[in-house]
Amino acid sequence: MDNDIQGRPAHVAAIRERAEAEMREMGVDAAFICRLVETFYGRVLTHPDLGPVFDAKLSGRWPEHMAKMKSFWSSVAFRSGAYGGKPVQAHTSVQNLTPDLFPKWLSLFAATLDDIAPTPEAKAWFMATAERIAKSLILSLFYNPALDDPARKPV
Repeated sequence: MDNDIQGRPAHVAAIRERAEAEMREMGVDAAFICRLVETFYGRVLTHPDLGPVFDAKLSGRWPEHMAKMKSFWSSVAFRSGAYGGKPVQAHTSVQNLTPDLFPKWLSLFAATLDDIAPTPEAKAWFMATAERIAKSLILSLFYNPALDDPARKPV
């Protein structure tokens, strides 16, 4: 048991090192994460459907949110453990958040990556990750087994 506990920090460090090497190969660094978050959320604010929803929740707290999103994406990309938030819980109190906004969010994210991703591999990695995150949030926030069970839906 002691060997497992002692080996954990080394295991975590190895995971982080592999993630950092993978990101480096794709041209991703901390500066790219900052640029991605700033560019994307700048576009979110001007989007006719997404902007009002985000701004209603974050008005007056945008710098704080931007720092949190940089920490989040750094943690995801580099496996840094820098982010300790609760995304599902944070999104439960967002008024006017509907499932149909997620494809718009993903489309805007893809367009941002088209414009600034350093490599096609980086674009693919960030897009796949964003799609998994969106799917997870949609299921967590909107799925109701009692209502959404295909066996119970009228044909």
